[in-house]
Amino acid sequence: MITAHNTVDGAHFAFTDRWGGVSAVPYEELNLGGAVGDAPEAVRANRELAAKSLGVEPGAVVWMNQVHGREVAVVDGPWRDKSDIPCVDAVVTARRGIPLAVLTADCTPVLLADPVAGVVGAAHAGRPGLVAGVVPAVVEAMTELGAEASRMIARTGPAVCGRCYEVPERMRADVAAIESAAYAETSWGTPAVDVTAGVHAQLERLGVVDREQSPVCTLESEDHFSYRRERTTGRLAAYVWLD
Repeated sequence: MITAHNTVDGAHFAFTDRWGGVSAVPYEELNLGGAVGDAPEAVRANRELAAKSLGVEPGAVVWMNQVHGREVAVVDGPWRDKSDIPCVDAVVTARRGIPLAVLTADCTPVLLADPVAGVVGAAHAGRPGLVAGVVPAVVEAMTELGAEASRMIARTGPAVCGRCYEVPERMRADVAAIESAAYAETSWGTPAVDVTAGVHAQLERLGVVDREQSPVCTLESEDHFSYRRERTTGRLAAYVWLD
């Protein structure tokens, strides 16, 4: 269910695994993604289970239609209707008590909070989003709401690691041309990309000092969904909010 939930100065950061839900194979069990082919009623039930385990209202959670870009939405509450949910890869809010959520199954979920300013942000950073600049975009959007990078707390969740994310040599070169820290090699000696390393390098350059990353590689962990391992599979969620 919830594999990690920690609170720092009133900022909550939480990440799910794949267990404790109601979805059937191949989405077993706690699939939180609504656009992967799972039964809608199962996804609704899973989202309620996850939210209640965190002590938040299921209807208060802000979700995104993620598209591997860099667009950011500023929100002051949950969407009124599914048709209102924009195609973005980051959301920010200056309202306390509003949980922001990111869906992943190998990409890196990025959670940010400035408890002093009362601003939080959540971003979906896959390889395309890293290159497009979703990380600086979400930090900039938070800053425009009064946050300061030096005060931000950043947490990244379970994601495919650089030892496992094999890509063609040309793709590695293209990514490294934008973010050199993402240059990696698999454990078997082939070209790879380390998205999480790239995310943290960008956060560091932006002035975000308080950073931690999950040790979990989704491809290696059978307790987590992995698109690269399973293709048809569920989605994990990462949540951030302020008391």
